[in-house]
Amino acid sequence: MEQPRFGRLLLFGCGNMGGAMLAGWLAGGFDPAGFTIVDPYLAAAPAGVTLLREPPAGVGAFEVVVLGVKPQQLAEAASAAAPLVGKETLLLSILAGVDLASLRHHFPAADGIVRVMPNLSVALGKSPIGLAGDVGPAARALTEQLMAPLGQAEWLAGEDRMDLVTALAGSGPAFVYRFIDALAAGAADLGLPRDQADQLALAMVEGAAALAGQSEHAPGELARRVASPGGTTQAGLDVLDADGRLARLMEDTLRAARDRSIEMTGQAKKLSATGS
Repeated sequence: MEQPRFGRLLLFGCGNMGGAMLAGWLAGGFDPAGFTIVDPYLAAAPAGVTLLREPPAGVGAFEVVVLGVKPQQLAEAASAAAPLVGKETLLLSILAGVDLASLRHHFPAADGIVRVMPNLSVALGKSPIGLAGDVGPAARALTEQLMAPLGQAEWLAGEDRMDLVTALAGSGPAFVYRFIDALAAGAADLGLPRDQADQLALAMVEGAAALAGQSEHAPGELARRVASPGGTTQAGLDVLDADGRLARLMEDTLRAARDRSIEMTGQAKKLSATGS
């Protein structure tokens, strides 16, 4: 994989998600010396990565700045980070609910600004990643190069879709974990020891996901191919599909998560306005 041609990348705040992205970049073969972290609370940085407790001096010292603080800390963080974001700096934000207009307000000098919505599987290079940005061709290409080792990145047609992508890509793993747990609980209720049911359910989902990722067929078609008319799989699918119950459940689940993301976006706008 071709490494992106950036001079230096700064992680401003390195919590769970920022740390996972850094792990994905390093696992992808990027030079640790190209990364600097500014975080007053992080215990230690990976070998070769610079860890600072306070922002360094120098406008434009970093070609890429990744904003990884909590959304409610935006105004405070921006006052410290904005001097580092110059006219040749690409700003990547992983702040849920903070829109491009708010980011541009706090970082007016940035060459380009991109909202990034990943999940923790970026550390394994397996994350879906939603992208929405205010960027030119060069910054767009650099963003894509940076996302390549982290997973499957998709540019959204409009920023208004970011709330739904937050529900699907960001919250989605929790829904999958709940489904795995429910499968195991169902098997345990029907007679398997719970620890054995847990292991079998997890192995089944891991294998099915890997197969789906490599298949030329869509998941719906794969389900059809697994099921034989009148067989055991079809009997189970008939329960899931009855009256569209599974489809409605998933739609309701995503709607609830999306609507909460929309609420958080509105709250972030108010905080940004009062903190500016």
